[in-house]
Amino acid sequence: MTEEFLEIYAEGERNFPKAQLSGADLKGADLRGTNLTKANLQYANLSGASLTSANLSGTNCTSSNLSLAELNGANLSKANLSSSNLTNANLDKANLSGANLSATNLSGASLFQADLNRANLTSANLTGANLSQADLTATILSGVQLLEANLNGCKLRAVNFQKSNLSGIKFIDVDLSVANLTGANLQKACLQGSNLEMANLQQANLSRADLSRASLKRADLTDAIIYGWNIENADFTGAIMPDGKLYQPETSVGELHQPETSEKLSQKVTSMTRKIIRTDKAPAPVGPYNQAIAASGTMLFVAGQIAIDIRLNDIVYTDDVAKQTEQVMANLEAILTEAGATWLDVVKTTVFLKDMNDFAAVNAVYAKYFDAETAPARACVEVARLPKDVLVEIDCIAVI
Repeated sequence: MTEEFLEIYAEGERNFPKAQLSGADLKGADLRGTNLTKANLQYANLSGASLTSANLSGTNCTSSNLSLAELNGANLSKANLSSSNLTNANLDKANLSGANLSATNLSGASLFQADLNRANLTSANLTGANLSQADLTATILSGVQLLEANLNGCKLRAVNFQKSNLSGIKFIDVDLSVANLTGANLQKACLQGSNLEMANLQQANLSRADLSRASLKRADLTDAIIYGWNIENADFTGAIMPDGKLYQPETSVGELHQPETSEKLSQKVTSMTRKIIRTDKAPAPVGPYNQAIAASGTMLFVAGQIAIDIRLNDIVYTDDVAKQTEQVMANLEAILTEAGATWLDVVKTTVFLKDMNDFAAVNAVYAKYFDAETAPARACVEVARLPKDVLVEIDCIAVI
């Protein structure tokens, strides 16, 4: 089967969906640009193979040897790579969203700007891997080995590092917003310039950690260990400090833990708090939304937006609901930004559709702006007609 496959490839064929190549020896093979969607490559030897820009989405590569393979720009979304060997492989800008990489050896691999959104990296070995600017949003990282990995500038939004040992880790300019770091060991960690907005740092060990220039807006630091930490130019706006009290910007660091008088309490700045409500006694969310959000703070009501491009002052993409949705979200974002808010501050949205059959297309665009774990509550309705006969309109409520 391997020889036949290579012969057909040599003749110019590049389309091999669902190919049966289990156990194939393709060491060093040139398979650039090949379509191998949903192929079976279990136990295959692809060491040193060139798969640049290849389509391997949905492929079964369990226990395969892909060491030193060239997979830059490859599509490995939803591929099963569990227990595979990817040591020193080149996965720069590869799409690994939703892929199963559990127990996979990625030591020394290069994953620069790779998309690992919602991938499963349970017990994976990333020792010495280059993850600079990679997207690991909502990735499963339990038991992962990150010793000497380069994580500078990567996205770790909404990841779960609960009780993880991250002592000495370098998270420079990393996005850890909404991350769960409860009880994590971050002793001597470098978090310079990182975004820890709304992160859960309860009972975390931050002793001697470097948090200079970090954003800890609305983070929860209750009972965190902070001996010797460096918080020069860090932003604690709205954060809950280790003593359980809201950070007061008018006080100095040395005053943060002093007992408050009744006068101080009455002057305390009230900042936005946001709690996700979930119950198994009501239908579970099946998309980028939550059952409910409990929030307090200054409420911002954003009017319904339609697909008007202000440069043209007219409706755009009249027959393309997905592109109209992109324009709607851009308009909403512009208003939120002007108000000093972000998508993380949105607690409720309402989507109005001309045709409910367009829901999937609209939802696909919408999901780019909200992570399912922290998304706002949402309602979606079909209406008889929308202003200027657009296909979609969306409004939102934010709390800042």
